[in-house]
Amino acid sequence: MTKQERLQKQKERLIEMRVREEQLHAEGYKYVAGVDEVGRGPLAGPVVTAAVILPDDFDVLGVDDSKKLSEKKRDELFDIIREKAVAYGIGMADESVIDDINILQATKLAMRRALDQLAENLGCKPDYVLFDAMHIDEVDIPQEAIIKGDSKVTAIAAASIIAKVTRDRMMVEYAQEYPGYAFEKNKGYGTKAHYEGIREQGMCPIHRRSFLKNLK
Repeated sequence: MTKQERLQKQKERLIEMRVREEQLHAEGYKYVAGVDEVGRGPLAGPVVTAAVILPDDFDVLGVDDSKKLSEKKRDELFDIIREKAVAYGIGMADESVIDDINILQATKLAMRRALDQLAENLGCKPDYVLFDAMHIDEVDIPQEAIIKGDSKVTAIAAASIIAKVTRDRMMVEYAQEYPGYAFEKNKGYGTKAHYEGIREQGMCPIHRRSFLKNLK
């Protein structure tokens, strides 16, 4: 594929992913937020969420599900999204909360926290929220759960990038504080090196005890 063909494909992808937001804008919803999470599966560290409102004229190419992007591309888009967003918010729930109320409820709590920060930065609540495959009863804003939303809606994809880069950087910092688990590489997921670290050193303060009950 030539550079020109690749560029054209990215333009078509952007148009496709902006459809739902544009429909909602046409229906009178001014502030449409996309919300996504990162870190439901790891054995250590927090679950991190982000809520993002993009401007009507958002034209940045390459925004997609963060899992599909290279670390370099995510870092690049992270800065651009924060600069161009109408507003964004980040929320999280740490390992103690996850162990206390379970990962699903902790994820929903983190999403509410991200929306609260978004509303604070925006100066008002968003008019409509697009979640990635989630519905939160406690959020009293019109909302929609979109399966695989991070690959279908630009605002959700942008939220996935903000959440992913934020969490990855946190885990790299934790690797300095708690060496021996290879957090800088596995970001808390259950790799061979991570399990070996647990067996050799035991669990550290950011491990999710409820995820490691059966570890021997």
